Amino acid sequence: MEIAFIEYTLQFNHTFRVAGAADRDFTNIGILRIQSDKQVGYGEAAPSKFWSENLHMVQDAAAKINLDKHATPLVYELILREVKEEINPPQALLAALDMALFDCIGKKMNIPVTRFLGLDNLNVPQTSFTIGFADLDVIQEKVELAKDFAILKLKLGTSYDIEIVEKVRSLTDKPIRVDANEGWEREEAAEKIKWLETQNVELVEQPLKSDRIEDTLWIKERVNMPIIADESVKDSSDIEKITGAFDGINIKLMKSGGILEAIKMIRIARQHQLKVMIGCMMESSLGIAAACNLQSMVDYVDLDSHLLMKNDPFQGLSLINGKIIRAGSAGLGVQPVAGLFE
Repeated sequence: MEIAFIEYTLQFNHTFRVAGAADRDFTNIGILRIQSDKQVGYGEAAPSKFWSENLHMVQDAAAKINLDKHATPLVYELILREVKEEINPPQALLAALDMALFDCIGKKMNIPVTRFLGLDNLNVPQTSFTIGFADLDVIQEKVELAKDFAILKLKLGTSYDIEIVEKVRSLTDKPIRVDANEGWEREEAAEKIKWLETQNVELVEQPLKSDRIEDTLWIKERVNMPIIADESVKDSSDIEKITGAFDGINIKLMKSGGILEAIKMIRIARQHQLKVMIGCMMESSLGIAAACNLQSMVDYVDLDSHLLMKNDPFQGLSLINGKIIRAGSAGLGVQPVAGLFE
């Protein structure tokens, strides 16, 4: 099998702002392309600074992957294990390789990856739509942009969190999910969550810094709203240590290293009676399509980043009744825009 790595810059529709991070108008991703006979599979790497990854690291590691000795992607578990052992790649690259292998397998078998995994692509939860930090006079515009979504996700962790929620509540009664992105302190978080419980808010993600597990437990004992771990959980090895302090976990393929590890995380989370969300970094339709395969296994879906892009390089996803539905075609269900990555 042949392998290639292509850099690509995603341009955002609006400047993206979250707690503790610089404003962004674009992000750089990598597209991994593997070919087995006449079939081509694609995977996406969207590295995160939070996990000390960048595109340069991903590209360097991708250059070390050699698939020549493997004639078929069907030995995907062996390939992923070998790559992890031999080059210890960034998780984002491992996710891209995992996606590309599954995409190629689905195309060879002429079935969607969802079917290959024995999962459902139709009976899935509705996705939320993310409204990042914005001045109050811009909130109305962002709420209007989300008119086709049944659930909103607000990025908080500002000095004016209450005003943001009140503004949104003056415009819509849709359910809200809140992501504090580690932006609060302990007492502040408890106070704000108790107030959010009166505002038709379903859950709150990562109220405190990722390593403050005991403080999160203190909060959990004082509120009634589900608290979901994001930055506190990278892969399956992290789940046991957060059990008790959180009510659920947010799985992202770029954190877990791909679909295979994400499925393992879901199963372990269920053993610990944890709720599961499937989320995303700032990714194109390719990364979102891969995550879509797991929607029927989770409680909450937050797969909207491709809708925040001006120049999504892949196509094939649809928004139907607030749900992200992938095309019925083989593999991951999306294809590059004509002329890209060929």
